[in-house]
Amino acid sequence: MSGLQGVGLLLLLWGSAGLLLPGRGALVVSRGHEALQETRGAAISLQKRSTTEATVEVHSVKVDCTVTSRFAHTVTTSKALNKANFSQEIFFEVELPKTAFIVNFSMEIDGEVYVGEVKEKEKAKKQYDQAVSSGRTAGLVKASGRTMEKFSVSVNVAAESNVTFVLTYEELLQRKLGQYEILTRLKPKQPVHEFQIVANIYEPQGLSFVDAHATFLSNELLPLVEKTVTDNKAHISFSPTMDQQRKCPDCDGTLIDGDFIIKYDVKRAQSLGDVQIVNGYFVHFFAPPDLPRVPKNVVFVIDKSGSMRGTKMIQTREAMLAILEDIDEEDHFALIQFDDRIEPWRESLSKATKENVAEGMDYVRNISDRGGTNINDAVLRGVDMLIKDRQQKNLPERSVDMIILLTDGMPYNGEIHLPTIQTNVHSAMGGNMSMFCLGFGNDVDYSFLDVMSKQNKGVARRIFEGSDAALQLQGFYQEVANPLLSEVDLRYPDNAVDSLTTNHYTQLYNGSEIVVAGRLMDNDLDNFIVEVFGQGFEEDFTVQGQASAVDWDMMYPDEEYIFGDFTERLWAYLTIQQLLEQSKTGSPEDKANATAKALHMSLEYSFVTTLTSMVVTKPETEDGPDSPLIADKLTEEQRQQTERVAYLHRPSINAYPASHTYLVDGDPHFLIELPDRHDALCFNIDDKPGTIFNLVREPTQGILVNGQTIGDKKIPPDGKINTYFGRFGIVHHILGVRLEVSTEDISVLQDDKLVQLLWSDTASVTGPNMDLFLTKDHSLTVSLKDSVKFVILLHKVWEKHPYHQDYLGFYTLDSHLLPPTVHGLLGQFYHGIEYEVSDLRPGEVTEKPDATMYVKGQELNVTRGWQRDFRRDVKNGDNVPCWFVHSNGTGLIDGDATDYVVSGLFKRD
Repeated sequence: MSGLQGVGLLLLLWGSAGLLLPGRGALVVSRGHEALQETRGAAISLQKRSTTEATVEVHSVKVDCTVTSRFAHTVTTSKALNKANFSQEIFFEVELPKTAFIVNFSMEIDGEVYVGEVKEKEKAKKQYDQAVSSGRTAGLVKASGRTMEKFSVSVNVAAESNVTFVLTYEELLQRKLGQYEILTRLKPKQPVHEFQIVANIYEPQGLSFVDAHATFLSNELLPLVEKTVTDNKAHISFSPTMDQQRKCPDCDGTLIDGDFIIKYDVKRAQSLGDVQIVNGYFVHFFAPPDLPRVPKNVVFVIDKSGSMRGTKMIQTREAMLAILEDIDEEDHFALIQFDDRIEPWRESLSKATKENVAEGMDYVRNISDRGGTNINDAVLRGVDMLIKDRQQKNLPERSVDMIILLTDGMPYNGEIHLPTIQTNVHSAMGGNMSMFCLGFGNDVDYSFLDVMSKQNKGVARRIFEGSDAALQLQGFYQEVANPLLSEVDLRYPDNAVDSLTTNHYTQLYNGSEIVVAGRLMDNDLDNFIVEVFGQGFEEDFTVQGQASAVDWDMMYPDEEYIFGDFTERLWAYLTIQQLLEQSKTGSPEDKANATAKALHMSLEYSFVTTLTSMVVTKPETEDGPDSPLIADKLTEEQRQQTERVAYLHRPSINAYPASHTYLVDGDPHFLIELPDRHDALCFNIDDKPGTIFNLVREPTQGILVNGQTIGDKKIPPDGKINTYFGRFGIVHHILGVRLEVSTEDISVLQDDKLVQLLWSDTASVTGPNMDLFLTKDHSLTVSLKDSVKFVILLHKVWEKHPYHQDYLGFYTLDSHLLPPTVHGLLGQFYHGIEYEVSDLRPGEVTEKPDATMYVKGQELNVTRGWQRDFRRDVKNGDNVPCWFVHSNGTGLIDGDATDYVVSGLFKRD
């Protein structure tokens, strides 16, 4: 098992006469700016939003978590009363782990219960689309931080009426670094009448330790954490009174602000592990004690492209130094740094002696960023090193081979077709090694890394940009640093079980656990023999034993009911998780079958997964039936996109400027991506075909980039004349470089030598001052020595199209290498721009709100929209949310758009 461990929770509840309050409304849902700042990473939060909101009394908040053999069943309940003499909107939010499945939600209003219903996502989507088109916010689940997602709902409650919200979710806790974790995040903001957190842990295997603490515990609150632990049961509770919650006797502030964390592990006396049989299903937990570690052979493949500049590179070096310092002396390691070039430290792996580690650390200290990104060749070089060292018997026979790839971007050099890279890597590895992919930041294609890892016996992990990125890298490495067994097979009688979850694992790592579940075909347990085989350090691991059912009534005689069907639901949860993973790899038929099975089981067990949605029907209001709300499960890609979309600005933590991307593409759309603010700005420039615009000019180095627009072949029926860029001229006077790029060919003049290339070629031109990489019918990468990098994309249009024709897109990378004197339509933004956005309000289109932007001493009306970045997918592009500045960028750009018109492709004017 791998991935997020533990359970977490956020609960936010407040009331609002929001739909009647001018300028406020349903603040968290529709306005967002203030409230999201308050609740980012926040949890149990009960807030008064205005004097009118004080008439909503939060009566109780209870979190009840029952863990039965690692399977956690969490119920969050909150009750609120509208004490006003008018109806009010009351809001309810819960933060839950992204690995959990919602299984139930209900609202009880004056005795009437409204229950959510789990449906196939495609069917629920129709109701969702209707709700969105009617102007209602229909999505209930949003990404929240790195490991959580936020469920939120609101309901209109009549005067002097009450509402009770209940949300239930389930998940299998995962053992990580020798422990399980349950986390509840608490930020109530105000005292609550009845506030209670209760956790009951039932582990027939026996508890080895249980720890409960909170980040906010003072000397006064510490005694309120009650913990009772017996051999196989733990009870933890935290229930402060209103007075105990207060910061001071006469104030509304609360001491409760932070995380409540429970950590525990179980006893592991038997090598066979623990097999539990309940109600016709079994679960096998396998993590044998006292096994010697198996040496590993690891190749670290480190991206050092220009986008890694600044904090990313600093943190990567910091993490690698810590990893090398802790590497076991029986291990072998290699280091490969790459951009558009592949640069190994040594041509083969080295044993982790003190001398080799010291030399490797010196090498890491000198890794610096530059160039493009050639993932394909870098990984294949690492694979080749492992294969050759195996063939030459330089590595221990009983050892584990792995590649750890760290990258922050997309491949732009060498092989760039993602499925081809995946095929190449899978073929080269041949099932003989594991691959772990660490995606740094938001620019990576996580699904690409995820699939490539799973195809090669590994996992992918996102590394979030932040001050703790180095610790994230080290933490991941610690999870895989100590293999105990490889090729682990867990076997059960063929005639006794069916519907097994995965029972073969490539590796078992120290501090983790393998979990297998299945359905019994009959209740005859006399011959239920369990066998486990694996490859250990010095010899093969083999263990066999007889499984027997646990007598829960005898073990827990005082408990009338303990989540009696937990083994079946655990089996269903694990099966669905594995089917969802299988739906990402394999043949189209295998993917379809896995998806169909996962959907069927999700509906059968009422799990909200990525294939299902929970439809919540709200009670009727005075205006008639309200729109249904939809609770979805977010994929990691959706979470990543949400982070890109976020328009709330936070200060950059980078020690150096972040690597921004500036582009113009399409009709023509200018886009300034600002990753340090998780934001982007965009504008269009409209002019007649044939107009030449200056995009970049830098006088001290003599750099000039101009672009000429082209139009459609003829005026379309709608009468709108579309213009695109069809030619670019690039000059670097000091380096003696001049390029002309059209949709047909490329002319390169360097050191008085002329080279002409066709887009139908795949070619590279290397010179003392400039490198060119041409990918057939796709892109041209121009790398100027010690300076900026440009990428020009070719958009091919069907040659018989009645109106449109081929056109070009222009992208700037590594712009931080240019001095502050750079200017032009794009160049003026290369060193950042200061602006603020506020007063978010509905726009002409529901999905595109308007706002006010303060920039360059002006106040502009801007619209939240999307422009496309075509680097990853030249046909469809990726939507990049941005603030659109109207009227040819007026107010954002210096001067007027006509000020940038020049008379020739290589003219400065």
